[in-house]
Amino acid sequence: MNGVPEDLIVYEIALVVPKRNLNEENKGYDCVEVLVNEFRNVGLIVERVLGLSDEFIKLAAPLETLGRVAAKMQMKKTTHIGIDLQFEWEEIKAFVRQPDGSLFSWCERFQCYRHLIYKIVNKKNSDVTLKFDGKEIQWEAGKSLLQRLELEGIVKQVFPLHDEIKRKKLLRSWALNWWDFTAQPIDEIYAYFGTKIAVYFAFLGMYTRWMIFPATFGLILQLIDFGWHLNFSVSTSEGYKLSGREWNSLQPPLELVKNSGIDKTKEKEALQRYEWFGYLKRFRNDVIIILSIICLQLPFELAYAHLYEVLKSDMVKFGLTVVYLLVIQYFTKIGGKISIRLIKHENNENTEYQADSLVYKVFGLYFMQSYIGVFYHALLHRNFMTLRQVLIQRLILYEVLENLVENSLPYLKYSYKKYRAVRNKKKREKGLIGKIQFTTRVEKEYLKPTYSASISEELEDGLFDDFLELALQFGMIMMFACAFPLAFAFSALNNIAEMRTDALKLLAMLRRPVPRAAATIGAWLNIFQFLILMSICTNSALLVWLYDQEGKWKIEPGLAAILVMEHVLLLIKFGFSRFVPEEPAWVRAKRMKNATQAQDMCSKQLLRTISGREKAFGGYIRRKKPDGTNKTQSCRNQ
Repeated sequence: MNGVPEDLIVYEIALVVPKRNLNEENKGYDCVEVLVNEFRNVGLIVERVLGLSDEFIKLAAPLETLGRVAAKMQMKKTTHIGIDLQFEWEEIKAFVRQPDGSLFSWCERFQCYRHLIYKIVNKKNSDVTLKFDGKEIQWEAGKSLLQRLELEGIVKQVFPLHDEIKRKKLLRSWALNWWDFTAQPIDEIYAYFGTKIAVYFAFLGMYTRWMIFPATFGLILQLIDFGWHLNFSVSTSEGYKLSGREWNSLQPPLELVKNSGIDKTKEKEALQRYEWFGYLKRFRNDVIIILSIICLQLPFELAYAHLYEVLKSDMVKFGLTVVYLLVIQYFTKIGGKISIRLIKHENNENTEYQADSLVYKVFGLYFMQSYIGVFYHALLHRNFMTLRQVLIQRLILYEVLENLVENSLPYLKYSYKKYRAVRNKKKREKGLIGKIQFTTRVEKEYLKPTYSASISEELEDGLFDDFLELALQFGMIMMFACAFPLAFAFSALNNIAEMRTDALKLLAMLRRPVPRAAATIGAWLNIFQFLILMSICTNSALLVWLYDQEGKWKIEPGLAAILVMEHVLLLIKFGFSRFVPEEPAWVRAKRMKNATQAQDMCSKQLLRTISGREKAFGGYIRRKKPDGTNKTQSCRNQ
C-alpha cells in the first residue's frame, strides 16, 4: 500500500462504474483496468469494492503524493511568517499546518485529487483502443482518460467520501450535542467540510446568539402586557447599492488582452468597451427580472392577499393557501431558470460572481413572494390581527414544515434508491431468495442524495437554501418586530434546532459535500444589510399608524419622535457600516509586519544576487573563490 499502513489509509474519493464479468484475455485492454493502473502509477492507493449493481473504486493519496502534485499545481500556502508562498515539497516545514494537524485542508486535498485523476492523459502520439463489454473506445492522444469514460457513461459519478472516524467524532461533539446550544466546533467543521460550510455555521451561531436578547425581551412583552392593544382593524379607501465585492472588479478575458496588440490606445478602448458592455448586460438582466416581478408576480401576490383578507371561512383560507403555495413554487422555478439563462450572458469573472448574481435575482422573487402579503395586511389595511396570524403562520408552521421536509426528504430519497437497487437485483437474479443487505459503506454513500441547491446545482450548493431560509426569517422578524415581538423567541428556538438538524443532515443523511473556498457569505451580506434598512422603515411606519389611527397626519410630539427615531436609527446603521473597520487594527498591523519582513528578505537576497557575491538558482549558491573561479554549494548544507 505504497508504504502506508492499512489502518492509517483514509479513502476520500470514489468512482462508480458498472459491474461486469471480465475475461482474463481482455483484462489488459479493459478501460476500467487501464484507469485503475493509471491511478496507481500517479501514486494513488486504490481499493475496488463490488456492490449490488455497480463497482466502486475508492482512492486515497499519501502525503507525499499530495505534496508533489500541490507543488506541480503551484498552490499557494501560508508560511510561518504569515506570507502565502508557492508550495514546495522539499520545504514542507516552512508551511503552516491546519488546526487538526494535517498539512493540507480538505479543499486543497480535493483540488489535488481532481488534478491527479483528471490529468491522466494519453501521452502517446497515436490513439489507444480500449474495450468495455465488447465495445471499443478510442482514447485520443493528449486527452483525459477519465473525461473520456465519463462521456461514454462508463464512469457514472465521482464523489467525495466521508471519513468515518472524523464523521463519528463530529456527530458526538456537534450534531448530537444539544447541551451546548449555540457553541460549535468551527475548526473541526472547517477541517472536515471546508471554508464555505464552516462560515455558514459560524454565521448561524453568531446570528442565533444575537437573537437571544430580543427573544427574551419579546417573551417578557408577551407575558407582561404593557397596554399595547393591536387587535383593531382600520380600513382605508429594489435597487440598493452593493458593497463588499463590487461588480466593477471584473477582469477581461485573456483573449481580449492578447488580441489587443501593442497599441495601447486600442487596448484601452477594448478594455473599456468590455467593461461597459458588462455593465449594460447586467443592467438589462436586472430590468428584465424587475419588470417580470412587477408585471407577473406582484398582481398574483396582491390577489392572494386580498382574497385572504375578504374570505371569512378558515377552511377556504386554508385551501387558498395550499393552492397558492403550489403555484408559487412553480413560478419560482421558472424565475430561477430564467435567471440562470440571463447570468450565462453576463461578463462575470468566475463561478462565485455568477452565484452572487443568481442570489440577488432569485432573492427578489422570494422577497416578493414572502413579504408582499404581509405588507398588504400591515400597511394598506392596517389589520394587525391578521398581520399577527400571517406572521405566526409563516414563522411557526412554515419553519416547522420546512424543517420536516428538509430533513425527511433526503431519507426518503435514500430509502427509495435502496428499494430500487434491491428490486433490480432480484429482477436480474430471479432465483434469489432472502433479504438483500448493503454490506459496503461506499455503496450506501452512493445512494445518499447530494447537498445541492433547489434552484441551480451548477452554481450553488445546498447552502443557498439554508441562507435563503435565514434571510427570509430575518426579514420577517425584523421588519414587523413592533407588531409581533414574540417572533424573536420562536426564531431563536428554531435556529438552535436548525444548527443540530443541519449538522445531522450533512453528517448522516447526505453525501460529503464538495468543498468550496469562499471566505465570506458573499451576496447574502448585502441582502441582510438591505433587510436592516427595510426593517427600520417598516417598523417606523407601523409605529406611525399605531399612533395616528385616524390618519390625520398631524405633526404632533409623538409622531415627530417616531420620525426622529427613524433618522437616528438610519444614522447609527450607516455610522457602524462606515466607521467599524472590516479588518481590525491588530490584524492589519500583523499583516503589514509580515509583509515588511518578507520584503526585506527578498530585497537583501536580490541585492546579493545583483552584486555577484551570491547567486541563488535551483537551490544552489554560487560563491566566488579567491582565484576567481566559481564554487557551487547546496543551500541546504549551510
